[in-house]
Amino acid sequence: MKAMVLEATGRPLRLRERDIPACGQDQVLIRVLACAVCRTDLHVVDGELSDAKLPLIPGHEIIGEVAACGGGVRRFREGDRVGVPWLGYTCGQCRYCQSQRENLCDQAGFTGYQIDGGYAEYTVAHQSFVFPVSRDLHPVAAAPLLCAGLIGYRSLKMAGPARHLGIFGFGAAAHIVTQVAIHEGRRVYAFTRAGDSDAQGFARDMGAVWAGASHDLPPLLMDAVIIYAPAGELVPAALRILAKGGTVVCAGIHMSDIPAFPYAILWGERELRSVANLTRRDGEEFLALAAEIPVRTSTVRYPLEDANRALQDLRSGRLRGAAVLFTEAGEGV
Repeated sequence: MKAMVLEATGRPLRLRERDIPACGQDQVLIRVLACAVCRTDLHVVDGELSDAKLPLIPGHEIIGEVAACGGGVRRFREGDRVGVPWLGYTCGQCRYCQSQRENLCDQAGFTGYQIDGGYAEYTVAHQSFVFPVSRDLHPVAAAPLLCAGLIGYRSLKMAGPARHLGIFGFGAAAHIVTQVAIHEGRRVYAFTRAGDSDAQGFARDMGAVWAGASHDLPPLLMDAVIIYAPAGELVPAALRILAKGGTVVCAGIHMSDIPAFPYAILWGERELRSVANLTRRDGEEFLALAAEIPVRTSTVRYPLEDANRALQDLRSGRLRGAAVLFTEAGEGV
């Protein structure tokens, strides 16, 4: 099979021929149709997340079809359409797993990080960490739901019942969570890089009632702010526009250092918290909700072999929505 492989951090991925992996006990072999490109992939490729296995096939927003089932697989059959998210394994025994916080499991394994992912024509995954996906969704359109959508959904839950919601960094996750927020009756205010009129226009197109630069003042204080951009300097900026009792949610797995800020902008029972990974329950809830709304994704398509170009376009901020790789199997779907 063809696979885009990370052999050393800080270096481009290499197109390699690999054997199709065998599925072990409780695993399914998946013929990949599409895999979205996440900012977390950039953090892995650039070495900002240091525990990646090498060599590694990145990618954790996978849509595919079950090609074979290992022993013990009862949830799926060959031909089923499925999705594979970031969370690929948990121990099931630790205090976090036993208290419905499996996203915090210290023994967790993550797709496209410790487990080979979807920048390939085939991948394997544990049946318990795979979601059924409707064939009514095109694989390219569905792929961003598996992380941008899931992390967006979890971050929105952490924001609480915020009527006025600020979003810093309007990309793949933001354009999905905006649709969910509007569906729930919230008003969304988008904050982008200074001078990024395209991103601001994109935010308005998705339903934001206001869009401006990250250090602009919105027309009123926010009840909650979600930060998707991996820039620590945005935390004080978000706190300064936050109403008392509000929450700032840092939604990325990696962020640059947060600079010192005066206690006065945190005081007033303002809350600062992070999002760590996702749970399978998040996935089940969000995928059902996404179908109900229904959520529409904005995507830019790339052949599997162009993964490096997709990563660079994401790094430079040239995307309007989500980059998605497609395989030869996915091209004709």
